[in-house]
Amino acid sequence: MREVISLDAVVQGVPEVVVGDDALDARVRWLHVSDNAGVARLLDGGELLLSTGASWPSDPADLRRFIGELDDAGLSGLILELGTHYRYVPAVVVEAARERNLALIVLHRELKFITITEAVHARIITGQSDALRSRDEVRERFTALVLRGSPADFIVHQLAQTLGAPVILENRGHEVVAAEVPLALEEELFTEWELRSRSAHRRAEQRRERGAPPGADEWLIVPVEARGIRWGTLIALPGPDHPAGRTAVLEQGAIALAVGRLADGESDEWGRIGRRRLVDGLLAGRFAGAGGAAARLEAAGLPLRSARLFGIVASGAPIPAERVDAAARAMRGRALAGSAPDGVAAPATAVLLSLPSDAVFDDDAALSFAAALVDAGPDADRLTLSVGRAAEGLDEALASLHDAVDLARGRRRRGGKGPQLRRAENRPLVQLVTALRDDHRVLEHGERMLAPLIVHDLTRSGDLLDVLEAMLAHPGNRTAAASASHLSRSVFYQRIALIEELLGADLDDGETQTALHLALLVRRSAGR
Repeated sequence: MREVISLDAVVQGVPEVVVGDDALDARVRWLHVSDNAGVARLLDGGELLLSTGASWPSDPADLRRFIGELDDAGLSGLILELGTHYRYVPAVVVEAARERNLALIVLHRELKFITITEAVHARIITGQSDALRSRDEVRERFTALVLRGSPADFIVHQLAQTLGAPVILENRGHEVVAAEVPLALEEELFTEWELRSRSAHRRAEQRRERGAPPGADEWLIVPVEARGIRWGTLIALPGPDHPAGRTAVLEQGAIALAVGRLADGESDEWGRIGRRRLVDGLLAGRFAGAGGAAARLEAAGLPLRSARLFGIVASGAPIPAERVDAAARAMRGRALAGSAPDGVAAPATAVLLSLPSDAVFDDDAALSFAAALVDAGPDADRLTLSVGRAAEGLDEALASLHDAVDLARGRRRRGGKGPQLRRAENRPLVQLVTALRDDHRVLEHGERMLAPLIVHDLTRSGDLLDVLEAMLAHPGNRTAAASASHLSRSVFYQRIALIEELLGADLDDGETQTALHLALLVRRSAGR
């Protein structure tokens, strides 16, 4: 209605809004011209009525009933031209329209109704053409995403870009699978997400039962389903109108996601990608604040409150993402799996594990967890589980995760069958480096101690840093160190002599070994 009264053809009639405010938000499907007192029975809803009132009832009670019938028929608004029949708007018409919140506009100058009709219908048809064209563009865009096999998180990103509003994909358990939300909104939006989501679903169901569309300030909710299977829900937060219709855009995204799930078969590609992004983002520091990151993790199904948290890196063998959470659930917990951290040789998987506060995660439990990640055989024999310190809250959990990454970056001594376990509690120096990783004095120490070796290796594609690390990992046993370096003893001793020459240091000196070990740990903790 706001757009109608701003059209030049209507403005020429000097329109006056008698009943407006939110009534002017009513959508106009068509314009109907009639003075007939029985016009209500000819309406289908969504029409704008243009009239002179010539045949309207004269009795005030009948006139009030007439306005009520128009509103009951779904009229969008009423434009009454003054001068032909009425010199002013009857008070009963104003009262009835205000009671019904029906838009009422009067024209103070006589106009050709055909001029108004043409203008309004042209605007409606143009809008419908624009909507159809826009829907085709949206359909083509998301069809292309399906054909390219785009992952769920990218489809959600495209939906958010198209709608200009935050978009969330959740599974049937109301856990957030993927979300495109400004970082500043994460804490407010995702805190107590399950409760907020279930409440929004309940309100949406009540609206559907009443046949009412969602309001401008309400969440738009569309199921992701196909072939009778419903995998989850797409939710769009309030945002600007879209020419194709916000619901139509979200439905196209839901179709793309549903086709993707059908192509994935039984594998949970949604969960794998969503969880990986969360863990990778934590390690890379891609979060605005601890509160928002914590809320986002809990919305994804990882309990943080009243839980014991462990950062873990499983390296040496490929780990199916679905096995990580299955192994955690067997211990009454949950887990999120990420990618291989920087500086850790693939295959490797970063894991954030959440267990109940009364759960025990000793060496036996950790090895059982590791065994559940891979099948018995070569993969199990190659697997090493690096476990950070037990933590409470996100900040400690992030430190634990960095503990595990630093442990995994070091050289591993393999021996025996089955998974191997490394714990941060048994590596106090690694813990110290993790705690001081960003201290400029620690970084300066590492640079000062290792600079000659770094320059040598970079300019000559050398291996002196690796040889030094092998020697420090096998103190007093250079035969084992040479074996770990995959070098003959004679070549290994030549490398050691070159290191001593470049550093001007005696590698048999215990204090020098400690200083170099610390410097190497600092460098490895940076993923180099």
